[in-house]
Amino acid sequence: MTQSQSRSRRPANWHPGTPEREGLWIFTRLRDFIDNIANTSPARLALSAFGMVILVFTALLSLPVSSATGDYTPLHQAMFTAVSAVCVTGLTVVSTAVHWSFFGQLVILVGIFVGGLGTLTLASLLALMVSKKLGVRGKLIAQEAMNAGRLGEVGTLLRIVIVTSVVIEAALAVALIPRFLMLGESFGQSVWHGVFYAISSFNNAGFTPHSDGIVPYETDLWILVPLMVGVFLGSLGFPVVMVLQQNGLNWKKWNLHTKLTIQVSLILLVSGTVLWGLMEWENVRTIGRMSDADKIIHSLFASVMTRSGGFNLVDQNQMDSTTMLLTDALMFAGGGSASTAGGIKVTTIAVMFLAIAAEARGDSDVKVYGRTIPEGTMRVAISVIVAGATLVAVSALLLLHISNESMDRVLFETISAFATVGLSTNLSAELPPSGVYVLTALMFAGRVGTVTLAAALALRQRSQLYHYPEERPIIG
Repeated sequence: MTQSQSRSRRPANWHPGTPEREGLWIFTRLRDFIDNIANTSPARLALSAFGMVILVFTALLSLPVSSATGDYTPLHQAMFTAVSAVCVTGLTVVSTAVHWSFFGQLVILVGIFVGGLGTLTLASLLALMVSKKLGVRGKLIAQEAMNAGRLGEVGTLLRIVIVTSVVIEAALAVALIPRFLMLGESFGQSVWHGVFYAISSFNNAGFTPHSDGIVPYETDLWILVPLMVGVFLGSLGFPVVMVLQQNGLNWKKWNLHTKLTIQVSLILLVSGTVLWGLMEWENVRTIGRMSDADKIIHSLFASVMTRSGGFNLVDQNQMDSTTMLLTDALMFAGGGSASTAGGIKVTTIAVMFLAIAAEARGDSDVKVYGRTIPEGTMRVAISVIVAGATLVAVSALLLLHISNESMDRVLFETISAFATVGLSTNLSAELPPSGVYVLTALMFAGRVGTVTLAAALALRQRSQLYHYPEERPIIG
């Protein structure tokens, strides 16, 4: 680039030697650069924004002020915790209550809140803050993430996402704080713990500020119910919550996404409760010695938390092997799209089930509730499932080689990381740094989303100018 070309890119009123104008020129160039990425590759912007946020929180958690002892935290531990917080997973390699100072716990909590807004929402907010507007492609990607009906709604929806999160988390905190006061905690501790659990539950993070987690409250419905409500609402997704706000329980006014999300979520919730309870009913290492009422509560709590909540009342290592396999399946399923939950998402499961049912009936179209699901949606569903299964399989193989642990523990930890659940057999804390980095990368890939990750890494979009003739291979 020649000097004259460089000068031509600067504003007409720019003069060298003026720091204010030089700073304005730099900001303008940065704004144009981000606006260009938002318009040409919003998915790549989402990936970059999420990565930058994680780097910031990694640096903060590495500082001596973040640890209770005043020492620097090793990079692999700080990065793992930062990714786990921003990706709202909940897996830990050090105790949240013991290792981190109040400042460190505050950094984790802020990371959970920011991460809970979602990758695409975060990227859209960055474009809004710097560019003051979203391009058409940027609006389309945000529209897809939040199921917005019209392009003009996206800016409003982004604000609603933040307001909705704060309102729900505040309500949960108000419900929890009085209980902690009644249990003998000071006012400051009660407020801190109430706010922490409120944000952690709604964002499906599973972090806890108590060294022994929520096990001491295993029969306290005043604490368990708000946690379950927060996790369930967060797992539905912002588009569903907004539809419920606008139309209440009027089923006829719900869009297809809302109907499928709630229906499949309830099916998984009920079936998970029944199956988990039946499998663990006589297991004296978990709930076998409890009363029938407490067994039912634990079963419901476990079913809710396996869908990405991450809080646990029983030692996951003590569960029956069949229960661990059931938990693996529920974790992999996850929650709703554009939610704080992870996994392959319940609508993905719904679309694939409907496609299989249509194929069995010999129908050419996949229909449900008076609507036809496009073929492109089915291809995306297949891509998500295959990509998710591939990530889990490759990561599990690596961890098996690194740790020499049993397959059930490794698979459990791997799926928990991919689906950003946070339930753990404590394998994360036992892994060497190489294994920790494997889970760190898996949490990032799982939270960013397999489809978004693939789109963000694509060098360019391709348009097919021709098509080859069709030929059917033999299937099955």
